[in-house]
Amino acid sequence: MAAPPTEHEILDVNRRYHDVAAETYDSKWGISFGEIGHQQVLGKITKLLGPSPGPFAHSLEIGSGTGYFSLNLLQTGVIERATCTDISPGMLVTLEQNAKDLGLEVETAACDAAELPFEDGTFDLVLGHAVLHHLPDLDQAFREFHRVLKPGGLLFFAGEPSRQGDKLAAIPKQAAVKAAPLWRKALRASSAPTHHGAPDEDEHALESVVDVHAFVPADLTRHATAGGFTDVKVQGEELLANWFGWFNRTLEASADPKDIPWGWIQYAYRGYILLQRVDRTLLEPRLPPRIFYNLMLAARKPAA
Repeated sequence: MAAPPTEHEILDVNRRYHDVAAETYDSKWGISFGEIGHQQVLGKITKLLGPSPGPFAHSLEIGSGTGYFSLNLLQTGVIERATCTDISPGMLVTLEQNAKDLGLEVETAACDAAELPFEDGTFDLVLGHAVLHHLPDLDQAFREFHRVLKPGGLLFFAGEPSRQGDKLAAIPKQAAVKAAPLWRKALRASSAPTHHGAPDEDEHALESVVDVHAFVPADLTRHATAGGFTDVKVQGEELLANWFGWFNRTLEASADPKDIPWGWIQYAYRGYILLQRVDRTLLEPRLPPRIFYNLMLAARKPAA
């Protein structure tokens, strides 16, 4: 049996994977920096930070990717100055171009979350989206988050996979794999091109290696508490919307993108938004966080 990858190997694979993915990341995941993006990001952050979060004078985003969270929060006034970090220089190149296109100024740094190149007590908010599950040394990372926050500063992470929710998500994925041939026939869509020899071949080769963790809520609570944080809150989000989204995404991945009609794309988007509202109003307040696909975390560094 092969030895598990070392911390250095995990970081290297994450760097290479996200460098390869950077150019097409926004289109692949439907990233929006307009009104849709504003609503999605605010919808997440207000769940744990209240209906009118901020404004935060200076934020630090961990694993910022192409800028989905920070650029939308800058545009909505939740943060006033943004520093964005990522282990992938390629992602930061795309983020800087996105910021330029939007007329926004950001500071960037390519670095490991466990070794942040900032002075103690620099930031009012440390945040991230779908990043903690990539980090091999979470205990050290949380100590770094605590160190660079000002006393009384806030921590916020969203989009972290839950262990049980990830297992439940396999159900719609498997169902979609079985349904895909009939779906493509109904839409008169060709099968997706094979990846051998394609520009994204490296991305697909690395994709299964970059996800290091899936969490139960107690995991996130423990890491935050051990890092010195108080007022720790963990909440689950997206159950029905996630099942719907993974079912449709799995179908779409089986087809040539140019053959997927606009009507289907609108159906998938509008259905996802509708089920997000059902999750938010009916399920998230009533069901245990562990069964949702995504977990969210908020905490505070004690005031001096």
